[in-house]
Amino acid sequence: MIKITRLCKSFIYAWQGLCKAFKEEQNLQIQTAVSLLVLAMAWYFQISRWEWIVIVLIIILVILMELANSVAERITDVLKPRLNGYVKEIKDIMAAGVLVASLTSIIVGLLIFWPHLSKFFGQF
Repeated sequence: MIKITRLCKSFIYAWQGLCKAFKEEQNLQIQTAVSLLVLAMAWYFQISRWEWIVIVLIIILVILMELANSVAERITDVLKPRLNGYVKEIKDIMAAGVLVASLTSIIVGLLIFWPHLSKFFGQF
């Protein structure tokens, strides 16, 4: 049986974790700001439902990768603080995952917004 108080506590803890990550991770702040700009552009250009779905999923992918990267950094710092060569490799590989997700989001964004932007700037 589901215990409502336990469920509510888990949501509160998750929210606290998200707030802590947002306060401490500069890249997450930048990614959030860019995401809001992209969502505003999507609304302005009235993109299709499928384009909305893709945009939302790709935003979530980048944010999830950044959160996973933050977790991996903290875990490696606790287990083997910067003294082990594997710690650097783990952090670099996780950062590469965020980079791949971010580059993918740029490509997807260009594919979706290029026709709208070319029409928009063609008016000037």
